[in-house]
Amino acid sequence: MVAVLAALATVSLYRYPVPLHELRRRLPRCVSGLALFGIGVSLFFASHLGTGPWDVLHAGIAKRTGLDVGLVNNLVGIAILPLWIPLRERVGIGTVLNALEIGLVVDFVKPRLPDVSSLALRLAYAVSGLVAISVASGLYIGAGLGTGPRDGIMIGLKRLGISVRAARTLIEIITLVLGLALGGAVGFGTALFLVGIGPLVQIALKRLALPPLTRP
Repeated sequence: MVAVLAALATVSLYRYPVPLHELRRRLPRCVSGLALFGIGVSLFFASHLGTGPWDVLHAGIAKRTGLDVGLVNNLVGIAILPLWIPLRERVGIGTVLNALEIGLVVDFVKPRLPDVSSLALRLAYAVSGLVAISVASGLYIGAGLGTGPRDGIMIGLKRLGISVRAARTLIEIITLVLGLALGGAVGFGTALFLVGIGPLVQIALKRLALPPLTRP
């Protein structure tokens, strides 16, 4: 998946180059946002209260096919890229970093989080994870260097006049339904993510997004 995204990002950078001063301004926000995103995902997993709808879908597909969940994650990311075409989304540096960095951060952070049994602490993990993912989305998407395959659909729908809150919530509902149909498991954390992610990402983007790059 990374090789495919890297090739597409190279073509996009060649056709629509990013000025060096803008890259210096935006790349740190993108990298820090993706790192925070990985921390948020780790907190959600550590809460043991259920994962977000996309991970429910990945688990359902893995259950049906026997494939590793990580491989399913990458394959789903590639499979939904054609949806970007009618939405006029472009693969960028941020898209490649999304595919690389989040997984590395999750692998590093998740084993190091204290294991908690108290319901209150597990809820704190889930809520903190939701807030972290929302703020992270505002940082890395707002950097304007390209989104991940899943967030790209949300931004494309926003360009068509649908609010971020509505677009993100709709995508998560559809994903959750597909995941349940394929045998994925849900929990309280899944419901929390489904209800909260759309409004929180919309707020984060309004407050953290940089002005769009001027490109031909």
